[in-house]
Amino acid sequence: MISVLIADDQEEIRGAFRLILEAQPDMRVVAEAADGATAVALARRHRPDVVLADIRMPALDGLAVTRALSGPGVADPIRVVVVTTFDLDEYVDAALRDGACGFLLKRSGPTLLVEAVRAAVAGDALISPQITVRLLHRLARPRAVTTSRAVTEPLTPRETDVARGVAAGRTNAEIAADLYLSPGTVKNHIATVQRKLGVRNRVGIATWAWDNEILTGDPPPAP
Repeated sequence: MISVLIADDQEEIRGAFRLILEAQPDMRVVAEAADGATAVALARRHRPDVVLADIRMPALDGLAVTRALSGPGVADPIRVVVVTTFDLDEYVDAALRDGACGFLLKRSGPTLLVEAVRAAVAGDALISPQITVRLLHRLARPRAVTTSRAVTEPLTPRETDVARGVAAGRTNAEIAADLYLSPGTVKNHIATVQRKLGVRNRVGIATWAWDNEILTGDPPPAP
């Protein structure tokens, strides 16, 4: 069973998420929290597979919850998916930089909510499509000053292929099919790429790929 903690200051939202998740045969909600401080305490107590965290909550906001549970320096991180009403680039950037493995808009619907939880458990990251298009367009935009990250240990050709697939928005299964690898092998390659690049998630890999012109083809048009 996939265990989930829901953190949102609105009771009706928590109830709706619980109904959606517990309608899945392999998911259960182990705790709910109406504020960020309680969410962190309950997450550390219950060790859920995934925490769904709203951005704007009392005590600690969702970004602070993300840093506390999965941010840099956390010895035993817990997967956090940020689920919010607010479609702001600064929130997306901060959440993903601080270790979130997904960023979902509440209006995205129940199917994407379930998919985001499954992606987090699988080691993938799901970002609402509206945000993904804008994010990739922004990453691909020419920069006056390069922000490319120095790589101390070069990627192998196969790792570069995997990074290219990640930057194209493909899932582990799709990358595996493209490269005739097993999904488990792709997952291991992604972990190695993250270590070599010094990034915490797939968006970090995508940023590096765009900065270094690893991904061929044009980015999606701006919305």
